Amino acid sequence: MADPKDITPSKNEDLFLKCRSTLITGVLLPDKKRTDIWYDETGTIRAAGPDAGKIHRNEADIILDGSGFLAMPGLVNTHTHAAMTLLRGYADDMHLQQWLSEKIWPLEAHLTGEHVYWGTKLACLEMIRSGTVAFNDMYFFMKDAARAVDESGIRAVLSHGIITFGDEAKMEAELKATEDLVNHVKSLNTSRISSAIAPHAPYTVPPQHLEICAEYSKNENIIIHTHLAETKQEVDDCQKSYGMTPAALLDKAGCLNERTVAAHGCWLSEEDCRLLGERGVSVAHNPVSNMKLATGRAMPYHWLRDRGVNVCLGTDGCSSNNNLDMLEEMKTAALCQKFFWNSDTLLPAAEALSMGTSWGAKALGYHGGSIQEGMPADIVLLSLSHPAMIPLHNPVSNIAYSAEGSVVDTVICQGKILMHNRYIPGEERIVTGASESADDLLSRAGVMA
Repeated sequence: MADPKDITPSKNEDLFLKCRSTLITGVLLPDKKRTDIWYDETGTIRAAGPDAGKIHRNEADIILDGSGFLAMPGLVNTHTHAAMTLLRGYADDMHLQQWLSEKIWPLEAHLTGEHVYWGTKLACLEMIRSGTVAFNDMYFFMKDAARAVDESGIRAVLSHGIITFGDEAKMEAELKATEDLVNHVKSLNTSRISSAIAPHAPYTVPPQHLEICAEYSKNENIIIHTHLAETKQEVDDCQKSYGMTPAALLDKAGCLNERTVAAHGCWLSEEDCRLLGERGVSVAHNPVSNMKLATGRAMPYHWLRDRGVNVCLGTDGCSSNNNLDMLEEMKTAALCQKFFWNSDTLLPAAEALSMGTSWGAKALGYHGGSIQEGMPADIVLLSLSHPAMIPLHNPVSNIAYSAEGSVVDTVICQGKILMHNRYIPGEERIVTGASESADDLLSRAGVMA
């Protein structure tokens, strides 16, 4: 059994290699109670309480001294386009359609699988550094993304973005890409990575193709990941073309159910929210991206929660956010709701924390988001010596309103230590590889770096 004093990256590179029976002693929980946490080599928490250390100390291969740290469940990012880290800062402060048509789409036309691999590696690194242990991703070359995720050690739901504009040949190709991804993920044989089907949005995928996506999701029992009611224009166009809202259109096509994760929802009506609640849909709030792109309205959190909708949190891609810091996203979500809806009590700190943890885990279909017996060991340790965590009148408020990525000291996913003392093995190689890949992408597109 290792001495806690010896658990330092320089002395224990093998600390990161695999999941081992681990005891975390004397750590503080958000309810201000001190506890020990013991998980076994399966990555499952077997005991959490003040006596867990005494009872299980001799069973632990590794002991981490948790004094001076606050333990919280790992964060869950329910909507992103991870490899867009390579596009961070490439085009900002533009109108949405101009931004897409003149900058983003032309550059994405030159993407390769290797770009997506390095962009996703960089995204996983950034997420681990800021306490995220799971994410829901929609992009291209997703088998390369899966390789990056598998190497990183975190969880992901991966999907190929389907855009058809009614083209039957395009739909056939997009469905084939999805099938290939689903089969590839199965072949990886890991519970950390799963797949989804991702019709981009009702304005890029017509009803007959949405119906195909719904049927495929049902047959494979996988998540439907889509964008919904992000802009007023999207809603107005749908009403004009189909005589119904995007939410109603998705429902008619069979795409709204308990497996659906719908991103944005800025322009949902009260009736839309009722419908989403009845169908058991999860809605991913992306406040930073939506505010930056000036979508004009905040997601109606109060209507959604009143109708029983599971509301979670996402960052969107780094081309529009421009980071993947879920702690920052929690604060922005709470402030955005309070400000736009003129309600200082709307989305309090405890609910913001749930959005970023347990409600996100529910959206992605896995049992997690809390630190208790039987749950996966997805644990983040925050440094209580960081200035943003002092004083500690209310730990939950500190997490939601004052913490940001730099307070994260240790990240554990399914029992495997991914970062300790802010050290991540191989970080320099990832940074170098991603930088070189971004330069290569610009070169291929004929853009001056």
